[in-house]
Amino acid sequence: MAKTVSSYELTLGARPQHQTRTRWLYDELRHAILEKRLAPGTKLPASRDFGRLYGLARGTVVSVFERLQAEGYVSCRVGSGTRVNHVNAVSPARVGRSTAAAYIRRVISSYARPKPWVGIEKIAKEGVHPFSMREPAMAEFPAKLWGSLAARRARKFTSWLRTEDDGRGYRPLREAITHYLASSRGVRSSPDQIVIVSGVQQALDLLSRMLLKRDDPVWMEDPGYFGASIAFESVGARIVPVPVDTEGLSVSAGLRMCPQAKGAYVTPAHQFPLGMTMSLERRMEVLKWASSAGAFVIEDDYDSEYRFEGQPVPAMQTLDGNSNVIFIGSFSKILFPSLRLGYVVLPPQLADYFLAFRSRTDFRSVNLDQAVLCDFIVEGHLGRHLRRMRNLYASRLEALIAGGERYLKGRLKISGVRAGLYTVGFLENGMNSRQGETAAAARGVEVFALDRYTLKRPDQKGLLLGFAAFDETAIRKGLIQLAAALDQNASGAVNNGRQLTSVL
Repeated sequence: MAKTVSSYELTLGARPQHQTRTRWLYDELRHAILEKRLAPGTKLPASRDFGRLYGLARGTVVSVFERLQAEGYVSCRVGSGTRVNHVNAVSPARVGRSTAAAYIRRVISSYARPKPWVGIEKIAKEGVHPFSMREPAMAEFPAKLWGSLAARRARKFTSWLRTEDDGRGYRPLREAITHYLASSRGVRSSPDQIVIVSGVQQALDLLSRMLLKRDDPVWMEDPGYFGASIAFESVGARIVPVPVDTEGLSVSAGLRMCPQAKGAYVTPAHQFPLGMTMSLERRMEVLKWASSAGAFVIEDDYDSEYRFEGQPVPAMQTLDGNSNVIFIGSFSKILFPSLRLGYVVLPPQLADYFLAFRSRTDFRSVNLDQAVLCDFIVEGHLGRHLRRMRNLYASRLEALIAGGERYLKGRLKISGVRAGLYTVGFLENGMNSRQGETAAAARGVEVFALDRYTLKRPDQKGLLLGFAAFDETAIRKGLIQLAAALDQNASGAVNNGRQLTSVL
């Protein structure tokens, strides 16, 4: 228990270097009063004597005393000096019990971590380790060029402050995105249909709140992107886990499970996490169902630019004649993760309603990054960067597939899909997904269990491997370490006949 000061013998703590003397003295006296170390009725020394006692200017002491009096901690009366008032502070919980407020304990007790995040801290090590999916090839990004574009915009900051914002985002950027999507993905839109958001997750959160009510059913690919399931669950929607096959989401299965679903979430260009491209026939089936059911389709185009065989497949939105498709994408995957900029392409009739939902949490969307990104696109830098990165990522994926054939035979079969920034491998050694993930983490290899992304489907016994951030040497070393990790059978025993560490 803190010692109560009866007459006046208060010891003040050391003042932090960054803190002013006035702020420091105020905090020290206020805490002493709240903690009853300065008991009610205690008379404080006169300001001049107090300053001499603690080496402070009288003006500093007077200022603090006046603030404490204004806030009710002390009373100053002519002839009787400055005395501590009785303050009914909230007492902390008894020693040995949680000091968290009841509402905090209630939140913590009821919180359930989403399935993909359970145990994630055991996998993600400090730094970036093969085969992390968290970053693209950051070392290859033209950072100096981006910095010069940002500096040029910063020099015009006064005019930037007057930029109008209707909630959709910086109009020149929306115009640039309109042209970019038309040429690269065949998307038909106008700048007024595009709303700039902080990324795919904000887009999904806002769309869920706008499109779904509690208990509304919505189709989701199984396995599928956990961010979508989090957004749908947060509004109380009922997720209908529709299996995927080699052609993408199975519409026939969805019709058997829940034909009256309010909408569907799909990743047709590069299914997350299995990687296949949805066939044209299947796309038409999705659109036919959506049109007849009056349902929406959210098309997540998260990394379609990185396709290494043939031409990029046009977006499903280009086939939609009934305004059923809402197209979303992000620049964080194709440029760099800290660039929190994405976009939503809405049917014209929905744009203002989407803005109304957005305004509940965010009144302005224009920021400096939007202007810099606009310049990056308009001046041709985005196109050049994407062409260069396609070649780089294609070679890194080929190194991963070839290395998998050499080092992982009989352990993990890597998919032959040539697209994206990651790929999937299927375990052949008897391990399930979580056992493979855990064994890899013990060897300093960061892979993610495929069953983190399943909803109802049984574990397909696979691992997700990111390759974008790693050169061929790092990929080779990572594969050797992964092979050694996967030589542990399901019981954890090591097959001594398959030790590959000597190859290093």
